[in-house]
Amino acid sequence: MKILTSTFQTKHNTAPFSQIKIEDYKTAFIENIAAAKAEIDFIINNPEAPTFENTIEALDFSGEALDRLSSIFFNLNSAETCDGMQKIAQEVTPLLTEFSNDITLNEDLFKRIKSVYEQKNILNLTTEQETLLDKKFKSFSRNGALLSEEKKAKLREIDTELAKLKLTFSENVLAETNNYKLHITNENDLKGLPKGTIEAAKSLAKSKNLDGWIFTLDQPSYLPFVTYAENRELRKEIFIASGKKAFQHNDFDNQEITLKIAKLRFERANLLGYETHSHFVLEERMAQNPDKVKSFLNDLLAKAKPAAEREFAQLTAFAKSLDGIEKLEKWDGAYYSEKLKQKLFNLDDEKLKPYFQLENILNGAFTIAGKLYGLTFTEVFDIDKYHEDVTTYEVMDEFGELVAIFYADFFPRKGKRNGAWMTSFKSQYIKKGINERPHVSIVCNFTPPIVTSEKSEAKPSLLTFNEVTTLFHEFGHALHGMLANTTYPSLSGTSVYWDFVELPSQVMENWCYEPEALALFAKHYQTGEVIPQEYVEKIKESASFQEGMATLRQLSFGLLDMAFHSNNPTEITDIKAFEKTVFEGTSLYPDVVENCMSVSFSHIFNGGYSSGYYSYKWAEVLDADAFAYFQENGIFNKEVANKFKENVLSKGGTELPMELYKKFRGQEPKAEALLKRAGLI
Repeated sequence: MKILTSTFQTKHNTAPFSQIKIEDYKTAFIENIAAAKAEIDFIINNPEAPTFENTIEALDFSGEALDRLSSIFFNLNSAETCDGMQKIAQEVTPLLTEFSNDITLNEDLFKRIKSVYEQKNILNLTTEQETLLDKKFKSFSRNGALLSEEKKAKLREIDTELAKLKLTFSENVLAETNNYKLHITNENDLKGLPKGTIEAAKSLAKSKNLDGWIFTLDQPSYLPFVTYAENRELRKEIFIASGKKAFQHNDFDNQEITLKIAKLRFERANLLGYETHSHFVLEERMAQNPDKVKSFLNDLLAKAKPAAEREFAQLTAFAKSLDGIEKLEKWDGAYYSEKLKQKLFNLDDEKLKPYFQLENILNGAFTIAGKLYGLTFTEVFDIDKYHEDVTTYEVMDEFGELVAIFYADFFPRKGKRNGAWMTSFKSQYIKKGINERPHVSIVCNFTPPIVTSEKSEAKPSLLTFNEVTTLFHEFGHALHGMLANTTYPSLSGTSVYWDFVELPSQVMENWCYEPEALALFAKHYQTGEVIPQEYVEKIKESASFQEGMATLRQLSFGLLDMAFHSNNPTEITDIKAFEKTVFEGTSLYPDVVENCMSVSFSHIFNGGYSSGYYSYKWAEVLDADAFAYFQENGIFNKEVANKFKENVLSKGGTELPMELYKKFRGQEPKAEALLKRAGLI
């Protein structure tokens, strides 16, 4: 247990995963919370008058051991969990919430912060120090420091309950994902499926000592099935199974939990003097308020809807002409979209996948980061990792100095939640003249390598083009974390306004469509042949295929988020009915009675995106405008890349995002670049 309460005696101070026992976590949390409390008490009881250094700076650097322990534990609870981890999470989450409240509701500590804040005009602070001071003051004033004792007690109660509910929400979604299996024994039911998907399903069945093929709700299994399986009834079965996760009136049902979370967030906002949860959240976002977000979403909706309706009419007519489908259902969407795409562009994922071997794509991302930012990535084998699938890298700059440690974790497994994300095991900051470098991780769920028979070699992991862009997206987040260069940990890397955090990730996806970039990594896994130019042209040509429908889908999620959080949710009694009403303006397909999205919408009910899902579209405006600047000067232009690195990637949250963007671009972003790229103008 001592390993979790002291500085790690490891290479680059990396997490010693193999030495950690699950039973050590809780005691370590208790000890590290006590140590962090002692640091806070030291700040409060300092007999000297409050200064920026002895109060604001000291507070930001406090609790380092607790922060590292929390990052290790909760990252693994997402990527490598088990019943024991989940039990501990339920036990320590209230302790952490209580500790957080002990800080933000501490009157004596707030008095010291307020004293410094009131002198800020005469303190001669740097821009970063001013930002930190503002952030600390607001984190207290916005989170209950000015409340009466009675209201503070109520806030503690709400925060503790919210923390537990969010955790249970996530556990239920994971349990429902793991509980479903589509077991096929009739080979005819596999018609249309790609060979690699069939092999993976066979391999999974074999691992469970079953004949036939097993398909699951993990994305590498689920997506190919709904995209290629000719058996419409089975597509329907697995689609409905996916859509009714946590909506089955069983032990893992999230309906009541979802409503409770929404209502508690509303109650919390009211307690703090805000009209709704969205008003509270958006005060610290680029968008500023719910009206601006709704206006932004509805403006895009007005532009995208006519295109989406034309695309849907085209898809409906195509399905009818091809298979006599009278009424297009949701489980038909991916299947007929793929068929139509093949017809229009003579391009499908099965043609492309041989050119997208995972290792090549990752090396391509590394090469592009090298060309743009002077980074080199070297795989190392003497850094501990939490699972054998994980690969570890030392990241160096052009002077041979360590920039970051990078972990990559790409394949699905039982204890890993669905989706893809970037996270960190250690933040970057500068303390006592030492620039502590970050430890950054990306986690995805791609198709793993497949052993086709006892004697044959494994077939490598081959990605769909969508998975290629996913990898680049998460790698963009990783660069934001790796290139961080700020003094204070709370302003470092991805610690930025939520509607700015997707800019580095989404801009990175653009290189996947450029012939000059594709030539670096899109090579046939057997022959080494670079992807044919005609395929590259078709990738670019098809980039805006059904973009209207895709935009409508994203907007529907943003509008659902705002419907839950920018209104009074106490009158919602039926989540499904509420969701259906919200989706009326964006729906193209008939509703599926058995399905409900809200109860597994982890981004907003467990992740950090509540009142922030609009950020994806907001950041698309930024990323399209930013990449247009690269295109004007060359996609590997060092001067533009350096501007992006110095003004966006390295600056974290040290300045207001729009100021950073203007320093990079020389102007505010224009929406025209996005609308043009999406084919909506």
